[in-house]
Amino acid sequence: MSEKLKVGILGGTGMVGQRFIALLENHPWFEVTTIAASERSAGKSYQEAVGGRWKMDTPMPEAVKSIPVMNVNEVEKVAGGVDFVFSAVDMTKEEIKRIEEEYARTETPVVSNNSAHRWTPDVPMMIPEINPEHMAVIDFQKKRLGTARGFVAVKPNCSIQSYAPVLTAWKEFEPYEVVATTYQAISGAGKTFKDWPEMIENVIPYIGGEEEKSEKEPLRIWGEVKDGVIVPAVSPVITCQCVRVPVLNGHTAAVFVKFRQKPTREQLIEKLISFKGRPQELQLPSAPAQFIQYMEEDNRPQVKLDVDFERGMGVSVGRLRKDSIYDWKFIGLSHNTVRGAAGGAVLCAELLKAEGYIG
Repeated sequence: MSEKLKVGILGGTGMVGQRFIALLENHPWFEVTTIAASERSAGKSYQEAVGGRWKMDTPMPEAVKSIPVMNVNEVEKVAGGVDFVFSAVDMTKEEIKRIEEEYARTETPVVSNNSAHRWTPDVPMMIPEINPEHMAVIDFQKKRLGTARGFVAVKPNCSIQSYAPVLTAWKEFEPYEVVATTYQAISGAGKTFKDWPEMIENVIPYIGGEEEKSEKEPLRIWGEVKDGVIVPAVSPVITCQCVRVPVLNGHTAAVFVKFRQKPTREQLIEKLISFKGRPQELQLPSAPAQFIQYMEEDNRPQVKLDVDFERGMGVSVGRLRKDSIYDWKFIGLSHNTVRGAAGGAVLCAELLKAEGYIG
């Protein structure tokens, strides 16, 4: 590629915005040239705007330190200098919907980490290995927005990444009933232990809105494109509990599954380790070579040992065993701010570029 695409980060000073900036350092296709945030950060250099709030475990990239932060609400001005934007803005859902469509109407593609547009019928919500065919609704969205190039695409909730890919790999065995409990890291709330000392040695059995997302979003991902919109699937039925635990990065899921077919343990494991999608076929820069790994040890996957599998873009599965009430049960683990947030959005953008939607 002769020239990298110019990328803007909306909400670049927050935790997910910071993760975008860390992941895009030295990216072969994309270069961060514009950072936008709230009015109070506008006019400062990125380093000044973030101050002591840099939350990544790698240093702030030198290339972004002196970039002047722009006001995210000055849409035309921000959009004028970029080829597309990643959105991680901290606003109300209605404000996010409005501003993301405003950027799209400037003919700027928007790849969003936010939840606001996840149920907009003509907006694709993608895990690139699972539902790349949902990109087809973008053409219908452009007609609605009156754009030739601008659109919004989103990635799903971080909590589903540790089990939705697993259930997708097992699709031919017809899973029809799923019980999942997710044990979710504090970075999913944009926090560190310094920000949230109450979480040290604590468990909070409630995360607002998370259970509904965890139950419903996989069905939209497994849905079909029909008459220009995405029609969600109706099966499997999922019930979920979501618990906040004292872990910095990594969402763990304990999952029970009933199948209409009766697979063996060997068949289930083989489907996991052989599961690939368009990102692997296209060898996209952020794609994990091994999307799902299976671990035979009784005490794996563990957050400390396994959350960074495939640079945080892979899913780790273990403890697959028969259940006395359901057919099978397992433990899944994914990195919530890499695969589950910024990294998943970067992979979406890579796929959109490879398929000609971003250029």
